[in-house]
Amino acid sequence: MRFTRRLFGVSVAATLALGSGLAFAQKGETVKIAWIDPLSGLMAPVGQNQLKSFQFMAEKFNTTPSLNPAGVKFEVIGIDNKLSPAETLNALKSAIDQGVRYVVQGNGSSAAAALIDGITKHNERNPGKEVVYLNYAAVDPDFTNSKCNYWHFRFDADTSMKMEAMTTFIKDKPEVKKVYLFNQNYQHGHQVSRYAKEMLKRKRPDVEIVGDELHPLAQVRDFAPYVAKIKASGADTVITGNWGSDLALLIRAANDAGLNANFYTYYGGVTGTPTAMGAAAAGRVYQVSYLHNQMQGDIRKLMDEYKQRFNDDFYTGAVYHAYSALSNAMVKAKSTDPVKVAAAMEGLRFKSFNGDVEMRKTDHQLQQGLFVSVWQKAGATPQANYSVENTGFQFAPVKAYDAYVSSTPTSCQMKRP
Repeated sequence: MRFTRRLFGVSVAATLALGSGLAFAQKGETVKIAWIDPLSGLMAPVGQNQLKSFQFMAEKFNTTPSLNPAGVKFEVIGIDNKLSPAETLNALKSAIDQGVRYVVQGNGSSAAAALIDGITKHNERNPGKEVVYLNYAAVDPDFTNSKCNYWHFRFDADTSMKMEAMTTFIKDKPEVKKVYLFNQNYQHGHQVSRYAKEMLKRKRPDVEIVGDELHPLAQVRDFAPYVAKIKASGADTVITGNWGSDLALLIRAANDAGLNANFYTYYGGVTGTPTAMGAAAAGRVYQVSYLHNQMQGDIRKLMDEYKQRFNDDFYTGAVYHAYSALSNAMVKAKSTDPVKVAAAMEGLRFKSFNGDVEMRKTDHQLQQGLFVSVWQKAGATPQANYSVENTGFQFAPVKAYDAYVSSTPTSCQMKRP
């Protein structure tokens, strides 16, 4: 399977089918998007990167007609939620007061749950002023299963999808014998642990789970005691959904302690962790994601421009997914009205950097291809010369899975307005 796929906005066939819809009345209209995520605390570096990513990509879509067939102008308003559900609801009220009808958020499933609830109540009480939630990184599977909601659309792959790909990869790695599950103590961490156990039991019943531990989210500064326990367990593999400082500090402590276990991660490429890994983690840290550092074509050009302008890395590809879906849905709906756009996003298909993607109508979970990549030295070929956080290393793809492989079933019983 090829690892690189060409990125483009709308196919010729789709453009012809839409016809005059490209020139709908709202062309040139400004669409406000409220970004609600942490800009303070231990997870602030992640939030700052992702806010820049949304602002950068808005600029690209605003000035590149091939990316943005709707021709609208996206404006991003950043609001700090301090990773708190209560602050998230305050931020939502502030955004609505500013006339925002589209909200994006991703860091923390507890904040995401608060948004889903808050937006649902707002929409019920304020017909004609509905708000749509575009989830770019909160991956709790419940949001597209038992807690699915019409106003919520997820553009990342959820925890179960990523674990499906990860354990399919691990299935063919006989050296994996003893696994330690280490995760943050909130919905996402619980789900990573749950799905890892379920899927390993089904695919590799011989694997022994030698540890299953949860720790406070964004509060631990010294992971040495935890690493000592992992080392004492005899684990050859650690599976973790940790992100931000909770993964960066964990990897640094593992390197300092000489822990030789391999790490299978969801967010190894997120701000701070690549620097913490450095050369010591080469060949030992894997990541499952919809994006990797050897992408080519238009997405590579965007990654390179982002790097040049900000001396930072663009790693949240769901930002691109979200803008693409909005623009294409607005063309389909011939409107920027959230009610019409939400209806148009259901079942929407478009080409993206990781292949053909589809917003599944049943549960509003984007179906997409995933990659397993490994941390290794950059520059082996001209196409592999991207240096993450200027470390001289990168996540290189070792396995690609089409959407049907990583897709997981849903129990969602969508209640539509």
